[in-house]
Amino acid sequence: MMKAYIRSAITISPQKTFNSPAFLNDLVEYNSNRLTSIEPDYSEAIDPRLIRRMSRIIKMSVASALACLKDAGIASPDAIVTGTAYGCLEDTGIFLTNMVQEDEEPVTPVAFVQSTHNTIGAQVALLIKCSRYNNTFVSGGASFENALLDAMMLLSENNAANVLVGGMDEITDMSHIVLSRLCLYKRQLVSNLNLFNINSKGTINGEGAAFFLLKNIPSANDLACIDAVATLYKPNDVAEIQQYIHSFLVSQSISYSDIDLLIFGNNGDSKNDEIYTQLQQSVFNGTPSINYKHLCGEYPTSTAFATWLGANIIKNNNIPIALDYQETSKNKINKVLIYNHYQNIYHSLILLSSC
Repeated sequence: MMKAYIRSAITISPQKTFNSPAFLNDLVEYNSNRLTSIEPDYSEAIDPRLIRRMSRIIKMSVASALACLKDAGIASPDAIVTGTAYGCLEDTGIFLTNMVQEDEEPVTPVAFVQSTHNTIGAQVALLIKCSRYNNTFVSGGASFENALLDAMMLLSENNAANVLVGGMDEITDMSHIVLSRLCLYKRQLVSNLNLFNINSKGTINGEGAAFFLLKNIPSANDLACIDAVATLYKPNDVAEIQQYIHSFLVSQSISYSDIDLLIFGNNGDSKNDEIYTQLQQSVFNGTPSINYKHLCGEYPTSTAFATWLGANIIKNNNIPIALDYQETSKNKINKVLIYNHYQNIYHSLILLSSC
């Protein structure tokens, strides 16, 4: 499959990442089990008359998408591909609440129409008047990866010269309560900056929206290159994961020593992080690594944030102090491998390289 070149990348997250000239130099600390995105002034990018009819996740996504296109200097892409596990949860909650309050009698369908997963991609397309290919992947913890794969296939088959790709999910009060009952999050309040020093059950909830403009030809302005994306569903054990990683690297004609930096999906849950520990002690022994979920929290499409992070690390050849990176003898970061698993069900690899 042809490589995809990242012309621009924009994210709205719990950190100051949107339109910020500094690359994670001013971290925001939360003492909670829930990280909420720092939202910009949407009126600068979206017509105020439209903003009041948009839910949070739609506003975050539309603002990120429009900023991404502006940064790339493209008015309308050849395709729009999005990945989301939850869709527009806020509108879903409103619709379900209305059904209960009205004793399941007919209710206004507006909230239901806006709650569907492809609402985000459709809203972006309507605003920029793009009537071309538009697709949304709803694949749980592999939603963003499948969107990336679709975009890369479009580029490799010359069905598109540029593709706008996004990954997004949100937290609502209702969803946080429901998922907390499943014991997914820490019961005590913790500092996100101290997340990996607390060996206990549960993680911290997160959210965010990230968009990327991918091209099929390189340019001097590219942030990084996406070499390959692969997913693995419900592996039997760590040995199968190790074999999966080995096969992935062989397919790219590289070895473990070629990887300059690993971005791991540790989330602070003692059970969840066992897999990363075992991999660090075996196949990735000696490979420099960083974590990222103390910055954005845990959610199904958090790898979109990790991809934004990896692309900027390669472009700047700089790893922010906040990522607790141990300096090595390597002067240039050429290859970054993102490995993440979501609840040990969805495992994925994203390989980035310098252009």
